[in-house]
Amino acid sequence: MPTPLDDTLPSLTSLHSPLHQYNLPSHHDAQFPHAQELDTLSPSGQRHKRNTEIKGLPEDSKHLLAPEYFSEDSEDADDNSMPPKSRRPKPLLEPNGSTSSGGENGHTNGSMNNNVEYRRKNASLDSNAVTANLMTRESFSLDEPVPRTPTINNHGFFQLPMQDRRNFGLLVLLYFLQGVPMGLATGSVPFLLKGRNLSYSALGVFSLASYPYSLKLLWSPIVDAIWTPRVGRRKSWIMPIQMLSGFGMLWLGSNVKGMMVTAGADDGSGIWDFTGWWFFLVFMCATQDIAVDGWALTLLTPGNISYASTAQTVGLTAGQFMSYTVFLAFNSPDFANKWFRKIPLDEGVMTLGGYLTFWGWAYIIVTLGLAALKKEEKTKNEDGIWDVYKVMWGVLKLKNIQTIIIIHLIAKIGFQANDAVTNLKLIDKGFTQEDLALTVLIDFPFEIGLGYYAGKWSTTYTPMRLWCWGFVGRLVAAVIAQITVIIFPANGVDTWYLLVVIAEHIFSTFTNTVMFVAISAFHARIADPVIGGTYMTLLATVSNLGGTFPRFFVLKLVVSSQS
Repeated sequence: MPTPLDDTLPSLTSLHSPLHQYNLPSHHDAQFPHAQELDTLSPSGQRHKRNTEIKGLPEDSKHLLAPEYFSEDSEDADDNSMPPKSRRPKPLLEPNGSTSSGGENGHTNGSMNNNVEYRRKNASLDSNAVTANLMTRESFSLDEPVPRTPTINNHGFFQLPMQDRRNFGLLVLLYFLQGVPMGLATGSVPFLLKGRNLSYSALGVFSLASYPYSLKLLWSPIVDAIWTPRVGRRKSWIMPIQMLSGFGMLWLGSNVKGMMVTAGADDGSGIWDFTGWWFFLVFMCATQDIAVDGWALTLLTPGNISYASTAQTVGLTAGQFMSYTVFLAFNSPDFANKWFRKIPLDEGVMTLGGYLTFWGWAYIIVTLGLAALKKEEKTKNEDGIWDVYKVMWGVLKLKNIQTIIIIHLIAKIGFQANDAVTNLKLIDKGFTQEDLALTVLIDFPFEIGLGYYAGKWSTTYTPMRLWCWGFVGRLVAAVIAQITVIIFPANGVDTWYLLVVIAEHIFSTFTNTVMFVAISAFHARIADPVIGGTYMTLLATVSNLGGTFPRFFVLKLVVSSQS
């Protein structure tokens, strides 16, 4: 049986046997020798082979061999208690009298030798269960050729296989459902609270409701390790989470009006209870996101894995658009009275309670459809929770991962003021809620279209290069947003200023979308599907945390600067 990956030694060994060369298949891996090689690769097998070859030589030819060729056998005869290290066979001298030694990066100095065994310098991060799972698969065999490394396809969506297109649609739907409560928690509800004259400090408290999305790494190994084979590894989590979210939105829909009144009373003294319920909804969305991210790595074929980030962008953007732009527009009494009513009313066409109730039922219906119509492929992965945590810790110790974590945590500080405060400042200066809804409504088609093309660009250019371009553009967008607030007209919003705000919003959203798609594509490329949910969540968590943790302090600083 081949040596498990965990037991390989951190060494580079060059095995020479010039008197006997093997013709190995082209897919042969030196780390897993064929059965006929095992005797030769062991020290005792090499001594037996060498002695057999010496006996077959004419007596007058043996003196041509180097003295070292006989040294080990003579030593063994003299002292059988020799330490194991000295019993290792010494290499044969090359014809030119020099020995061949392992060189840098696994290349020998001088001429290449066909029997060079490459061993990893570092111990495997995989757990024993992962290794056992790999070697006990039904299709696993050392006699099969090594599969080709999947190449990234660079074709459009309609050139994808039908199965990939269907799975892409499923991913978009699941991400869309996540975007609905997220759009409310991070977009619409803060604006509604601001309309009740809550302070920026109280809004900073409510921003804590979005923290579970940035801390989901803490429980992602549980999602990866605990599941039932009868339901499926990912559906075991997606279905109950969506049901809980649906019932939670139904309850919140019937009570949210009174809770908002309480939250706005006494300068926001009741904001903590209101924040707790939204914290629960975001926690459900974050847990679902772990499972969907892991499922995306196996739903799409390896060559089309970059479309997972496109599905995430389109789905989340559409869900947040529904809960942010569409809801704010139809929730505004002025917008409803202007476009849909002859007799003005004090309420919009759509209330927060009614909106939550509708999507609560939608969650339940989609969950039942998912249970009945989509069958998940079986998996034999049996890692325990502790195994996944150990693998995650091993990933965290990788220097490249540590570097990207640092970049994620500090990269978004430069445009946090733009993301958190610009729209609130515009409303303070007199920019109406319906004008803001119109701005985001016009921006939405650009965001969807640019998200699709950003996904295609991530297959043409390296994702990190695309991310760097978006990063520079987003810093420029933050400066433009600052100027837009400064030049707010004293006589109120006119057409030219509305066009300026729309243009600034489109450019800011474009750069944000490019960064998001690029980094999601990068995460999908480097993630290991065996612990896909945890790996993707680890990378996405630090990315989200870099955009979340500064927001609370930015809003506090706004209050301090005003006072």
